[in-house]
Amino acid sequence: MYTLHITNKNYSSWSLRPWVLMRMLDIPFREKLHPLPAGSAFDAFRTFSPSGRVPCLEDGGRAVWDSLAIVEYLAERHAGVWPADDGARAFARSAAAEMHSGFSALRNDCSMSCGVRVRPGEPSAALKQDIARLGELWNEGIARFGGPFLAGSAFTAVDAFYAPVAFRAQTYGLTFEGAASAYPALLLGLAPMRQWYADALAETWREEGHDAEVAAAGLVEADFRAAAQGNG
Repeated sequence: MYTLHITNKNYSSWSLRPWVLMRMLDIPFREKLHPLPAGSAFDAFRTFSPSGRVPCLEDGGRAVWDSLAIVEYLAERHAGVWPADDGARAFARSAAAEMHSGFSALRNDCSMSCGVRVRPGEPSAALKQDIARLGELWNEGIARFGGPFLAGSAFTAVDAFYAPVAFRAQTYGLTFEGAASAYPALLLGLAPMRQWYADALAETWREEGHDAEVAAAGLVEADFRAAAQGNG
């Protein structure tokens, strides 16, 4: 059985991607959660991840690190990771790669923190551009392939790559036009996403850098997380 190494569910958008994909496709795995270490030292993670980062998938004696690499590894072994239709698959791969390498303003200005609600300040021009591009891309996928997911009727890897954006939309009140307006709620309503959210709220670990990024984004109006008890 696979082992998927992840870190704090409240913060880790990268960990969420393969986790939710494997849950949605009923691919069995053991979850091993490693709380974020204090500061920026990730040497302890090198015991299982060559990069010292998560997510990392263990398959026997083999380590596969980086969320996109994990998805492609799973696609070679399991049906349904990418759409069967050539056109939908090309779109899905392109959109997932765009998320993987782009949207830097969204990442920087709207750091993932599932358990809080923020009234954001005036968005930067770059963030506005990222939000507009998200809406454009989502509307294109839903229109071309019939929805409700980005590449058709089934949840695939491209939806896993945008699952963290659904949590960001919830945290920061991000809105979109057209069919894209309903897409974050669709993702948030999926059973694995609800489980991830419940687990995130139950965590007592805090990471000062992430929380500082959230506070810098605007006024934190609510924090639904369990009481903090340090990083353990």
